[in-house]
Amino acid sequence: MAMSPAGSEASFRQLTVDLPPSLWQALEAAVEASGETVEHLVRVALSERLGIGDHGTLFQVSTAAALVEGLYKGVVTVAELSDHGDFGIGTLAGLDGEMVALDGRFYQARADGAVVEVADSARCPYAVVTRFTPVENERRVIDEATDLAGLHAHLDGLRESANAFYAIRIDGRFDSVLTRSVSPTAEGVPLAEAAASQTEMEFSDVKGTLVGFWSPGFLGGALVSGYHLHFLSDDRQSAGHLLACSGRSLAAVVRRESEFRLSLPESAAFLRADLSRDPSEALRAAESKP
Repeated sequence: MAMSPAGSEASFRQLTVDLPPSLWQALEAAVEASGETVEHLVRVALSERLGIGDHGTLFQVSTAAALVEGLYKGVVTVAELSDHGDFGIGTLAGLDGEMVALDGRFYQARADGAVVEVADSARCPYAVVTRFTPVENERRVIDEATDLAGLHAHLDGLRESANAFYAIRIDGRFDSVLTRSVSPTAEGVPLAEAAASQTEMEFSDVKGTLVGFWSPGFLGGALVSGYHLHFLSDDRQSAGHLLACSGRSLAAVVRRESEFRLSLPESAAFLRADLSRDPSEALRAAESKP
């Protein structure tokens, strides 16, 4: 069996394996039954056998629409999140700041500017995580990004589809970074209202990492479509939701994720909430610079 995933992602290596007829027939039957590719089924089987876990899978807790409607009670612990990923973004219970997970450690960017490592017992109302260990041949250099729109344009060139999910990591020295963090907010206060009183922090000549995702728009209120990035400085003293940035010679890894898993809260508040409204306008307002 010769195996090479669709696309031209440098992170993938080709594997040639001789399979006995019985195993090949079982694989063909699984492909026919699931509609998934041979490559995907083999990657999943290898990941499970080698104990890698949710490799290539985005795991999301709750929905963007629920966050927009003010459902801020924590529904999953950081320890539980770490079972599904070591890289990602989110927020903490009560909308208490911004969360960023990098290299298996979870941090909170508080509204007072402090950055603290999050305890395993801390709870999150919304988060997206994956397993992400970049390798050298995945890195692509962004020579210059004069602003956030310019950075997005560079990243667009590294994505091969508008219908897939991508995990994004960008390391380097940034000329400037503008972030925000939201103060703890009462349950039921809409996200747009909470974000209106956000605290903005600006950093200059700072080394750090952008962590986040690009998501397609076809899932509507389930997620934040487009780019959603958080910043964490190398010294772990500066962090937050990214509003603006500029930088040169930035090392970017843009990796396509093969699966998306959504874990819905079972709380009475979530089950009874009206989440039918389109959250896109409120999300744009909350996720961008005022």
